Formats: sequence, C-alpha cells, structure tokens
Amino acid sequence: QVQLVESGGGLVQPGGSLSLSCAASESIFSTYYMGWYRQSPGKQRELVAAITTTGITSSPTSVKGRFTISRDNAKEMIFLQMNSLKPEDTAVYYCRAWLTTREYWGQGTQVTVSS
Repeated sequence: QVQLVESGGGLVQPGGSLSLSCAASESIFSTYYMGWYRQSPGKQRELVAAITTTGITSSPTSVKGRFTISRDNAKEMIFLQMNSLKPEDTAVYYCRAWLTTREYWGQGTQVTVSS
C-alpha cells in the first residue's frame, strides 16, 4: 500500500508564504498524476493544483498566480509553494496520487492563515 506523507503546514499571517511537501513510500511519481487538494470545515474537498508526469500544471482561478505546484521525480516528492496567503486559504491540505482507477491520499496537513 502506497503511503503519502505531507509536511510543512502551520500558522501563517495573511500575505505570508508557506511551502508544503509530499513524499511517497514507493516509487510512483514517474507514472502517477499528482495533486494538492484542500478541505475546510463545512466545505467539499477541492483541487488546489495538479501536475502531470511531464510537469504540466493546472490550478483553479482562486489560487492561480499565488500557488505553484512542482515535482521532483528523483526524490519522489511534490511541493506546493503558497504565496500571498489569505484567511480563506485556511484548510487541511491533502496530497493525492492517481492513475486510472488507482488513487492514494495523504493524511493531510493543517494550514491556518490568521493574524
């Protein structure tokens, strides 16, 4: 069973930056699509950013220009650089890996944006 482990969450002031990392327990990064999702209380889990095996990225308008996803296949890791954070970015952030019918999720890491 593949395990994804996120790290890097925490408390940050509005306008600040935070970087998240996700590491896999097995070698899947070269073949799986990867992405970051988030979920805040009372809301559905939503996609924050995704990246293909060749490095093509996508993200919703709400974070475009502020969040950047990247991957290092050699290190079996993906990253999410978050800049200009807003209170509405507060959520639990999850790492996801997927390929056709297979998917894996991390346990999540809390990001809180507050003064």
